Amino acid sequence: MSTQNLEELKYPIGKFEKPDVVSPQQIKNAIEEIAELPIQIEAALEGLSNRQLDTPYRPEGWTIRQVVHHIPDSHMNAYVRFKLALTEENPTIRPYFEDRWANLKDTTLTPVNVSVQLLKALHQRWVILLRSMNNEDSQRTFFHPEKGSSLTLAEVVLIYAWHGKHHLGHILLVKNQ
Repeated sequence: MSTQNLEELKYPIGKFEKPDVVSPQQIKNAIEEIAELPIQIEAALEGLSNRQLDTPYRPEGWTIRQVVHHIPDSHMNAYVRFKLALTEENPTIRPYFEDRWANLKDTTLTPVNVSVQLLKALHQRWVILLRSMNNEDSQRTFFHPEKGSSLTLAEVVLIYAWHGKHHLGHILLVKNQ
């Protein structure tokens, strides 16, 4: 497999590109994408067999089952990071080992519909929080020790809108094979 094909499988919607300035409209659009993601994930999973759920979306990549469980894991962390940033001054967030989380037994033993339901409930709460933010709130920050820098909530909402679509793309790669 060529490097280009592998990159297309790894990033089916392309890599995240941070704009120089995040506009209120971009934030609003990202929030709507986050709001719609659980239904899109549920629709993408419809009709997938266990064999497809246990198929990696690329060589040496996660299975679709791992991807589905990863999304609420990741977005729960994001939700907490938003709440920390909205209530503290530039808090240092705690990174986690996504790859290790993806290999825990709750990923292999839990039906994917449980994570879809978790994602629905989580996004319902998160979107309420996101829609309640004003421009000043969107400029609040948290410090990411792995990146060695602070990120604004405006940037982070765009990252997670991309993140959801990114993994939806992985599910669709396997579904459309």
